[in-house]
Amino acid sequence: MRTPVTIIGLGSVGTALAEAYVAAGHPTTVWNRSAGRPTPQGAVRAASVEEAVAAGDLVIAILTTFEAAREALEPAAGKLSGRTLVTLNSGTPAGARETAGWAARHGVHFLAGAIKNVPSAVGLPDTLLYYSGDRATFDRHAPTLRVMGGDTVHLGEDPDLAGLYELAVGGTLLPTIVAFLQGAALVTSRGLEASSLVRYETKWLEMIIQLLPSLAEAVDKGDYANPESALGLFHEGIPYDHEIGREGNLDVAWHEPMHDLLRRAVAEGRADQSIASLVELLRKRP
Repeated sequence: MRTPVTIIGLGSVGTALAEAYVAAGHPTTVWNRSAGRPTPQGAVRAASVEEAVAAGDLVIAILTTFEAAREALEPAAGKLSGRTLVTLNSGTPAGARETAGWAARHGVHFLAGAIKNVPSAVGLPDTLLYYSGDRATFDRHAPTLRVMGGDTVHLGEDPDLAGLYELAVGGTLLPTIVAFLQGAALVTSRGLEASSLVRYETKWLEMIIQLLPSLAEAVDKGDYANPESALGLFHEGIPYDHEIGREGNLDVAWHEPMHDLLRRAVAEGRADQSIASLVELLRKRP
């Protein structure tokens, strides 16, 4: 018998999760706060959140925030007692801790999680999901959780670790996308296609990936000497950001906070240090 699973929230990710569980043979019940979302084929639509929770040993809430998850599930808190709740939403570590406390008060086993890919990647062997909370609860449900993605990781017992890593990792997304879109605006201003960038951007991102271990090592050791990428080189590039903005008729004002960090670091005598030394400026000082 496959573990019965309940999905709370039928956005694009919630729908993909329900489809993955149906395909894997799990009895799958779904519920959404609004009635407009279609029911994934093979899933059972519950008439109420109480009915949905009662149908699943594993309840997965894929709503917007921890607060939204608690609000949606509050009417069914009594039905949740003794079951496992997994949240896969955005939010802060504080929100995860508050939700863990709410779950404990209601006798609910709780795991906070995050899915690090797009809906179309749900269920693939290399799709990453990470969780935090009680290890025994994670181990008991690990085979069922892996239906959502093969790269399934338990970060630790603290319930807020998934939220911590979600924000730590997620902070790279928007700046990367905005940087790509600036490049797209630049090349299209010359009548070229944005798609012509993709091959070269991909190689550039692969190079950045190769730098991450050495940057992390420098931060962990607090040793910024002998850099692969000296901070001063980035500082010297500031005028080029403004020049290309004028040439391409681009708004490059979004660079200014980064330029300010570089100027402050150089003023502190860090020009010859690794770019990783910016972490010392990002840490607020007493």
